[in-house]
Amino acid sequence: MVGLRSFRLRIALLSATLAGSTLVGFAGTSWWLIYDAKVSRLDAELETQLLMAARPRVQTNWQAYETSLHFAFGSNSQTPIAIKAEDNKGELLYQSSEWSADLNLKSLLPFRPYQLLPPVPTFNKKSPTSRRIQPPKLSQFTTQHTKNGIWRVGAIAFPRHRVAIAVSLNGIDREMATIRNVFLISIPILLLLVLGGAWGLSGSTLCSIRQLTAAIAQVTVKGLDRRVPIGATDVEFLELIQVFNQMLERLERSFKQASRFSADAAHELKTPLAILQGELERTLQQVEPESDVQQSLSSLLDEVRRLSGIVRKLLLLSLADAGQMSLHRVEVDLSDLLTEMLEDIELLAPHLEVQTEILPGLKVQGDRDLLVQVLQNLIGNAIKYNLPDGWIEINAYRQANIVLVTITNSSKDIPESDRDRVFDRFHRGDPARTRKVEGTGLGLSLAREIARAHKGELTLDPTPSGQTAFSLTLPSEVIPRHGVSSIGAS
Repeated sequence: MVGLRSFRLRIALLSATLAGSTLVGFAGTSWWLIYDAKVSRLDAELETQLLMAARPRVQTNWQAYETSLHFAFGSNSQTPIAIKAEDNKGELLYQSSEWSADLNLKSLLPFRPYQLLPPVPTFNKKSPTSRRIQPPKLSQFTTQHTKNGIWRVGAIAFPRHRVAIAVSLNGIDREMATIRNVFLISIPILLLLVLGGAWGLSGSTLCSIRQLTAAIAQVTVKGLDRRVPIGATDVEFLELIQVFNQMLERLERSFKQASRFSADAAHELKTPLAILQGELERTLQQVEPESDVQQSLSSLLDEVRRLSGIVRKLLLLSLADAGQMSLHRVEVDLSDLLTEMLEDIELLAPHLEVQTEILPGLKVQGDRDLLVQVLQNLIGNAIKYNLPDGWIEINAYRQANIVLVTITNSSKDIPESDRDRVFDRFHRGDPARTRKVEGTGLGLSLAREIARAHKGELTLDPTPSGQTAFSLTLPSEVIPRHGVSSIGAS
């Protein structure tokens, strides 16, 4: 699975990335606009208060003027406001205790006092002319950093004095920090919501793909008749599903033809092989014993019997593929069957050490002949593929409503490339391992089909090096007996 990428995850991450970039940009722009608006509003109020410094009553009571600034700016005692006033000669008129020595007034534009403009004619006899006074010019507002914090400073010059007001921006900074924290908390939450929404939306969009995947997973030799419905399918996936359904139709048609051919061929070969076997057996009884003719006929009879076995297996496999394997269900005692087969092992392989642990009374409902064929195949393979002076271990017990039979034997290791193919038809595995062993490669495949026809399973188990183990599981509703009995050991 290394290197695989999730389309759904990429869609969700891309959506979250785009949304995150948008939200971060919006938050940054909003934060700056809010900050700029607050500073502009502060500058407007500063300009108003600086113009009020021209009133005579202010010039006679700077302390009261400073006090009124707190009300004018709507600030509390925690927000410092400082004022500094000088006459036109640079002599200090008033300076607040909050005024920081780090504040640099030289960075402000030079003070420009009032200027007298040309006289304006009037109709006043006592004063035939009068002069206009140019309004004071404010300096550019500046933001300065000191050891006491950040200040917004503005200044103005009048004919007789100059005034500078500094307002601490700590309050605004605290408000902006709160807004920033709100953004820092809300943006990740919104990103998670966007990520979840994109994940859900992409999941609903890929619903057709999931339906197609589920249909593909159910495609077996018994499920080729399944089709993916296209009633509520998105247009983008319509062609894909149509092509898949057409592929299933072709596979179903081809498989039915192949299955029908196998069944027909097996049926057609069954009768002539039976006749040939009968004729050979009858002729074998008529020839002279120990003659060359008898030996030739015996070899031919063995091959005919072998062909008959292959035909019988092919017929059963074709019936299993078509789901038509008929089972004559009776109560079968697997414990008794395994006990009987132990005697065969002693006769066929007396050199092998056999160890058994079989629970008595392991009864299932099934076809006795077919189950005997499965067990004989497993035990036969354990004998054929064993090592010289090797061993066989047979365990049979019950787990809940399942009967489990495990047959383990010493053997050469099965290559990893062959472990997934041991149940394939006509697969014989590594030639070095099977060169001296007779077989057609149909036994395990047929054994697994028989197990599945009984609602069970046959599997190749993982084992340590030098061992091979197959497990047969069959359903059972029989009440288990207590105790474990060792049926036999040699």
